[in-house]
Amino acid sequence: MIPTVTPADGLFGPTSITWRVHTQIPALPAALRAFQLQALHPRTIRGMARHCRLDDPAAERDRLRRQLGFVALRTFGTREQAERAGERVRALHARLVGLDPGTGALFRLDEEENLRWTHCAETASHLELALRSGVPLTPGERDAYVAEQRRSARLVGLEDAPGTVADLERRIEQTRPLLAVTDEAREALRASTRPRLSLRPFGLGSLPAAGALAFATLPAWARSLYGFPGDEAAEIAANAALTALRAATLALPERLVAPEISAARLLMRTAAETGGAGVAA
Repeated sequence: MIPTVTPADGLFGPTSITWRVHTQIPALPAALRAFQLQALHPRTIRGMARHCRLDDPAAERDRLRRQLGFVALRTFGTREQAERAGERVRALHARLVGLDPGTGALFRLDEEENLRWTHCAETASHLELALRSGVPLTPGERDAYVAEQRRSARLVGLEDAPGTVADLERRIEQTRPLLAVTDEAREALRASTRPRLSLRPFGLGSLPAAGALAFATLPAWARSLYGFPGDEAAEIAANAALTALRAATLALPERLVAPEISAARLLMRTAAETGGAGVAA
């Protein structure tokens, strides 16, 4: 479904920090970074792996396409489109059952712990890549982005989502003792570094190195868990690559920009010129 972009009928709007972030950074590296973080939670990745073959490149491409489509719809679509997409996700999660690798107990994928970790990893990844790409965000605007993403969390059934950067970081730190590299996590990392997907809605074509770029931006503790701590030179190179990607994203000819991104940018310019409001409550 193609998002229908309007000035005030979505979860966000022209004056939201969410639109500012998601119209300036490529979606694929952020999605892959989030997946690499999510995979470190044994229950989360076990639930995913039981219902999506991580060793099947076609299945992984389909999963990523669905994820990118869902993010675009909830970010730029109408409230009705976002809520319908959320209903589909909740219905899917309610049917998915995984086996805890440590205890052998069955669990539902829509358990609050899994939903919260998935949300925190995704929110942190989009914000981190925005900052590394050079999107100018004050500390208050960073908090606003995290707070706005509570609306996204509610779509999938999570009510207790962080509302500030400090709260987000605290939630991640609280989860760290539960994280580990399982066989499924290793397979997820391999899967995330091999997909060749179009970077639309940003029209940048295929980016096979997106997974490696995403991995270079992970926290040092996450890279160390995977066995690849990285170094300062790799992080500097990743920052330079992300800055260049953002510049390319903003310089694309209009015909190569996805309709929802183009429409959102136009509404943002209009709101800036008129001083109008555009953030959903």
